[in-house]
Amino acid sequence: MKEWYIGCDLGGTNLRAALVNVTNGAVQHAISTPTLAREGPNAVIQRMIELFDRVIRESGLSLQKIGGIGIGVPGTVDMERGVVLFLPNLPSTWPNVPLAEYVQVGTTLPTVILNDVRAITYGEWRFGAGQGVDTMACFAIGTGIGGGLVINRQLHLGFGGTAGELGHITVDVNGPRCGCGNYGCVEVFASGPAIAAMGMKAVAQGWTTQIGALVDYDLNRITPEVIARAAHNGDAVAREIFEIAGGYIGTAVANVVVAVNPQRVVIAGGVARAGDLLLEPIRRTLHKRVFVVPIERIEIVPSALGNNAGVIGAALWAYQSQQTG
Repeated sequence: MKEWYIGCDLGGTNLRAALVNVTNGAVQHAISTPTLAREGPNAVIQRMIELFDRVIRESGLSLQKIGGIGIGVPGTVDMERGVVLFLPNLPSTWPNVPLAEYVQVGTTLPTVILNDVRAITYGEWRFGAGQGVDTMACFAIGTGIGGGLVINRQLHLGFGGTAGELGHITVDVNGPRCGCGNYGCVEVFASGPAIAAMGMKAVAQGWTTQIGALVDYDLNRITPEVIARAAHNGDAVAREIFEIAGGYIGTAVANVVVAVNPQRVVIAGGVARAGDLLLEPIRRTLHKRVFVVPIERIEIVPSALGNNAGVIGAALWAYQSQQTG
């Protein structure tokens, strides 16, 4: 068995790739390079191939020692065909780009693709915060809200890998329109930009809060991290913002809990670094909303693998695909 696989995270800002040991989750020779997504899919894919070559070269391993490549992609993919269907946050949106085929031709290594948060979910389940449970849900709170499900020890993928879009659970049927086209998705209310917008509104309306002072009253510099800093300083407005966001996420978690009974719900992504400011209102909302499932058996926990979760999960999926395919 080949132990080493390459995992890659295709981000809107950076491409990140590393060698991953699929027997223990060890990450080596991680390298990032700017995506430069405005140059279009072909240029980005060429840059990706060069990045993989560099990872292999710096590792000192021969090509024959590497089992394959897994790429986590921030959007909708057809996993069976290895084709990107829609990347909402990248220029041109990459419609029908045969990413796996192009990379496989460029590197000669078997290549698979999957949604980036499904990759995070799989990585966290195997070697991170989800270890030891049969069923797990993952919410990744960042620029959007992504999700993933492991059910009965299997990454749940649905049609072509589109299952597990937990950020698009409806939490308010009369809510504003989401980028996906639906109205009232949890992503509209509790993503990073939604949290930042609540902070901007508070400062613009002259509420008593430290948020503005922390950024010299430059509204464009208000981020979830800034609001979290104010909240940790005891700022009531900042704490309320995380209460509101956590309440919406908790409602989405409650819907998942009654549907699939995950033993553990992992909260990942940059916004999750707020810790208990976000996790506590999620837990409280779950207790308020779920009565038909023994919720004392369900854990709400932060992710454990940080930035490595996606590359680990993508590499593991490349390995898993060869075992089953």
